Amino acid sequence: MSTIEKLLANNNMTVWTVSPDDTVFDAIKMMNEKSVGALPVMSADKLVGIISERDYARKVILEDRRSKDTLVKEIMTEKVFHVSPGQKIDECMKIMTEHHIRHLPVVNESKLTGMISVGDVVGYIISEQKSKIEQLEKDISWGESY
Repeated sequence: MSTIEKLLANNNMTVWTVSPDDTVFDAIKMMNEKSVGALPVMSADKLVGIISERDYARKVILEDRRSKDTLVKEIMTEKVFHVSPGQKIDECMKIMTEHHIRHLPVVNESKLTGMISVGDVVGYIISEQKSKIEQLEKDISWGESY
């Protein structure tokens, strides 16, 4: 099974981040502009949390708060699960499944190097399986010609 590093190399993704002192409104606006569902929260080049659409729905909308008056640090998830570039993709999927999360920061030597979503992982797995099936079909058809 391939590694997270290979998935990131194939997708060439940019990682957008927010600060704990940004407003939730600005974070949600960035998520909308960048078409992402979560943003790592960085303070002094250190990953200190993650904010997701789920955080917004549960901690702003349902609590009748105003996104322009609420800071990211007030609603972000502080316990951030993350993966390293060398981890296998199936390990990543296991973390996402066990903890019911859709986004994982990729951290290498304490530095944020990427961000992956469950969609990225599933898409990569499907692509890899499709390649294997095509190769098997070629092998079978090659064997039938003899």
